[in-house]
Amino acid sequence: MEIDLTQLNKRRAYTSHRTQVLKSKLTEADNILAGKACVYATGSFGRLEAGENSDLDLFIVGKVDASLPANGRARKSLLTRLDEICVKADLIEETRSLDFPEFDGDGKYLAHYSSDEFVESLGQPDDDSKNTLTGRLLLFLESRPLLGDKVYGEIINDVIAKYWRDYEDHKSNFIPAFLANDILRLWRTFCVNYEARTEREPDDKKIKGKVKNYKLKHSRMLTCYSALLYLLLIHRENGTVSVSDALEMTKLTPTERLEQIVLRTQDQGEKDKINNLLLQYEKFLINTERGDEYLSRRFASAADGALLAKESYEFGDLMFSALHTLGKENRFYRLMVV
Repeated sequence: MEIDLTQLNKRRAYTSHRTQVLKSKLTEADNILAGKACVYATGSFGRLEAGENSDLDLFIVGKVDASLPANGRARKSLLTRLDEICVKADLIEETRSLDFPEFDGDGKYLAHYSSDEFVESLGQPDDDSKNTLTGRLLLFLESRPLLGDKVYGEIINDVIAKYWRDYEDHKSNFIPAFLANDILRLWRTFCVNYEARTEREPDDKKIKGKVKNYKLKHSRMLTCYSALLYLLLIHRENGTVSVSDALEMTKLTPTERLEQIVLRTQDQGEKDKINNLLLQYEKFLINTERGDEYLSRRFASAADGALLAKESYEFGDLMFSALHTLGKENRFYRLMVV
């Protein structure tokens, strides 16, 4: 069955074009990074579903001097502080020249990490507070390199190696529980942060919160759970999930993971469930095409707001149904739940 994903395909083409134009202008930053660090996009640009109102969410991650002993502590990035400032200046100048929205939080989230900070912070108490949890998992789940493609690939390999550290002893039946638990942790963190930081008064703040919740229950949910669905399918097919499987997953956007599941499963009921997820997500992209002000006006209407909220719950129900169907009788799925 063919489904109409006109809006998604339009977004993919727009994102690719917009990103290529920006890349062509960032020659100064690219020269500074030269084998030392990368810049990657997350959010709608990382998912290849940006629209004309989308902002740009970027992370800068640098390699470390591998000749220095790690000693269980994060080594410094090869990208110096002064070079970091120059890279950020070029990013700000060129994104402004192309009329991108200003970086979120007045540039607060345009952060620079070393690859060691992503790897060594894994499972540590400050993983969330330092934003390394988000940066590491979004690298894995919804990123695209903007600059420094080779370094970007090397850093992804470092992260995979950490999550797959027990693979050699369990090649024939490896379950990526370490990664799955971190993905679930990220999802719960998104949910907790939303509840803690969203204001309910006055009305305009409440409506703004409803818009955030609508996006959380679609794009953020899809980022996390499309990966779990994909990994479940691979494990069901092969009885294991290899390092190369993990690397292949990082090359796919969340919606591409769903499309791959449709192609790989032989069960028509499973195909229908995943296609329904894609169709519901297409509806979300259509609704968000006109920006937050449009969504705010819709949420300000009791009838429209109730309709959008209903769509959010329906998307979650579809996700649960797909996860349960692909995971039935599978030990990996059981580990996700209990």
